[in-house]
Amino acid sequence: MSANELLLLDNSSMMSVINRGVFKCTDVTFEEAKAILEMHDEKDVIQCFTNMNIQTIIFGYLGIEKRNFTFKRIRDMKVNQDGLVFKLYETPSETQPVIVTDKGNEAKKIQNVYVYCQLISRIE
Repeated sequence: MSANELLLLDNSSMMSVINRGVFKCTDVTFEEAKAILEMHDEKDVIQCFTNMNIQTIIFGYLGIEKRNFTFKRIRDMKVNQDGLVFKLYETPSETQPVIVTDKGNEAKKIQNVYVYCQLISRIE
């Protein structure tokens, strides 16, 4: 592993890595997030998600190749270390259609879930 691995973060894990230091946070597009992730070897990326559903979102919906990144809980980012943050943004559903699941249960839509990406860097 390199000295400053790329961290894959979600809403909660991001809060645990910014305990001390000075950080820069930049919004990135899904294409930019994919390019940043693809620039790193599998061994140089640490998955820190607390919400494992993020895997489905980034690897399935965003078209990022599924790799087996090492999972680790990180408490502090290192100086000059970067992290890709996949942030969930939830809003109430304006419509509440009812669908029937594959098991025959009724399910009602209650919220919309959106994802956006940020690049966070510890600069000091």
